[in-house]
Amino acid sequence: MMKYIVLIASIVAAKAEYMNEYVVLPGHTKQSHVISPLPHTYIDDNDIPDSWNWNDVDGKSCLTHMLNQHIPQYCGSCWAHGSMSALADRIKIAQNCEGNDINLSIQFLLNCSADVGGSCHGGSHTGVHQFIHEYGYIPYDTCMPYIACSEDSRVNEGFCDKVDTTCSPINTCRTCSGFQVSGGECTAVETFPYATVAEYGVIDEDFHNGDYDSRVMKIKKEIKIRGPVSAHLNGHILHNYMGGVFNDQTASRETNHVVSIVGWDRDENDVEYWIIRNSWGVYWGEEGFAKIATGSNMLGLEEKVAWATPGKFTVTNTPCTMGGMCKKDVSPEFQEYVDPSVLYLGNVQAAR
Repeated sequence: MMKYIVLIASIVAAKAEYMNEYVVLPGHTKQSHVISPLPHTYIDDNDIPDSWNWNDVDGKSCLTHMLNQHIPQYCGSCWAHGSMSALADRIKIAQNCEGNDINLSIQFLLNCSADVGGSCHGGSHTGVHQFIHEYGYIPYDTCMPYIACSEDSRVNEGFCDKVDTTCSPINTCRTCSGFQVSGGECTAVETFPYATVAEYGVIDEDFHNGDYDSRVMKIKKEIKIRGPVSAHLNGHILHNYMGGVFNDQTASRETNHVVSIVGWDRDENDVEYWIIRNSWGVYWGEEGFAKIATGSNMLGLEEKVAWATPGKFTVTNTPCTMGGMCKKDVSPEFQEYVDPSVLYLGNVQAAR
């Protein structure tokens, strides 16, 4: 009996068609909004260490919790997971890697960013940066937990045809006071914790000359100074990744997936690699991470590396009841993000 189950599983796997989750939508018209100096313009190459990993800074992780875009059902939302985990990580870094993790609502993006950011049928890491910057905010994930559905989810794809994912106040931040049969109801919460995007961009946006050594250094400087970045790559090839450094120069660089990059290192054979953070659960790869060789645009990873900086984020929210009634005379408190580039240059000037 078992051999027939294995045979059926093999046939299903062979027939599976994996979608391209990297899609630039018509509403995504602006890939950058840059005001502050960029790290590669003021950091010397010699100041960049041989290895760096935001998941292990003096024995402490500066990353928020790992994510899985494929449950409770399949959803092609890598563009949101990769970009928002990097943004959330930067918020954690701004808090000295201490305190409770602040994770951002990917479901809100699925509900509201379809024309710019994306949906379960794909999107882009650069598009979601533009969307949040222009929309004004993204709620924390306890406002709107991930259900892996969007308005264009196929009928009979899991339970998506039975839920409302339109962009509305109740689909931005909500609470439910009890079972409906007992008189409970779900209502919108008007005052909720959120984060903003101040600046965003693409490293080497006009890059065409194939000098990947130069680009690698610019990516390293951005990661080291300001935090993880997001990038697209050929994710189809990584479906069966089991660990080690992926270093196949013949592998296709056709991109279809978005991840974040949290650092770099070298293996025992002195092969340098990027440490990427995926959104397929911690049972995939190396506890949710993978190692991709640097310097040759392996899998297309170094081709479009994007970053975003927070503007501000809630640290103390206006108190609300379980039913969603919030105090009218108590304002939330925010932490204003100080861009490390601005801070660094300010310290340099002060030292002169």
